[in-house]
Amino acid sequence: MRRLSLLLILLFWFGCAQDSASSTTNHAGSSPAVRDGETKGASTSTGAGGLAATASSMAAGGAELGSGSAGVAAPASLPRVDGASGSGAMGSAASADADGGVLPQDATVPPALPAIPAGTLTAGTWDDNLNYKRFTSYRKAHPKTELPGLLPFDDQEFDDANAAHAQSQVAHTKLDIALLIDTTGSMGDEIAYLQREFTALSAGIRKAYPNADQRWALVLYRDTVDIYITRWFDFRTDGSDFNAKLAAQGADGGGDTPESPEKGFETLNQLTWRKDPSVARLAFWVADAPHHDASAQAMADAIRSTQANDIHVYPVAASGADTLTELSMRSAAQLTQGRYLFLTNDSGIGGDHKEPEIACYFVTSLTDAISRMVDVELSGKYHEPTAAQVLRTGGNPQDQSCELASGKAQVF
Repeated sequence: MRRLSLLLILLFWFGCAQDSASSTTNHAGSSPAVRDGETKGASTSTGAGGLAATASSMAAGGAELGSGSAGVAAPASLPRVDGASGSGAMGSAASADADGGVLPQDATVPPALPAIPAGTLTAGTWDDNLNYKRFTSYRKAHPKTELPGLLPFDDQEFDDANAAHAQSQVAHTKLDIALLIDTTGSMGDEIAYLQREFTALSAGIRKAYPNADQRWALVLYRDTVDIYITRWFDFRTDGSDFNAKLAAQGADGGGDTPESPEKGFETLNQLTWRKDPSVARLAFWVADAPHHDASAQAMADAIRSTQANDIHVYPVAASGADTLTELSMRSAAQLTQGRYLFLTNDSGIGGDHKEPEIACYFVTSLTDAISRMVDVELSGKYHEPTAAQVLRTGGNPQDQSCELASGKAQVF
């Protein structure tokens, strides 16, 4: 009996030691992999029980990146998909097919494209931190009485972000790039072209920066009534695998105009981002619709967590974007040290694109615009597009600025 008791004590001690060692390893920079997966929408649940099960699933397991900004609760950890393995530096070894083939096939198939090459979509760019007084005036011109879904940020938050802007311009040698994409039905006119653009971009960036250690991730979101609310493919270094995951997605659902971008941001924050200071963390948020008015607080909190995780958000406003969408996107970009990108009508692709409420800008291909954003993040230096890249201008920008009746505007 004494020997048996001693054996049980030793086994208990050994188990505790193993748990402690595992915990220590995780906190040293190797948290459990988030893996790939999705959170189901109401259309695939059996009612409140199904949604409650999803919430319960999100509360258990998965990896957390950080606790977010002060006073903001960290998003629940992501549920894992059985058979999947993550490819992040914080997780376990990479898998060429990280979702393990368990994700359901999209109900919609990306439409066949005409013979239009990648690089056809056109876009302008704008940096509200370089034009902060104008940004402040722009925000004041759109009060909550006009926009009930206005994100509840206070002036001090924007002031603090602008004060930190100069310190954010540093060179990096590694890239973590995530695409955050609205895949509801209204995106159907452009999503197939955007998929082609980003597939070519990921290959082009790898070719242009062969010495930069690059990883790519994908987060898709719809709305709570759809087949899924969010679907994600965590960071991977295998470019062909990333491109295959991106190409397999379709646009469907939504119904009303607002969607659930706050859920997309919550998932974005839980990916296995590397915390190394040499890593540039970029998120390209592609969307054409805002959040629901009732989700304004959750959306603001999710953006605060993105800011706290030092992820630079680069929104890309697609056709149909309205005033609340533009203001929300520009707020996210300003707070996180990103820049605002907007698709234009110059390409002739998709529906009508909103003329942005900015003073003047360059129009280039979307490929050139995003490549320039990546180059700025890697080099830590601003530069204009080359003359050959400029398709047209809004206003009359010269030498990175334009003269207006209200004063000079800094063009990016």
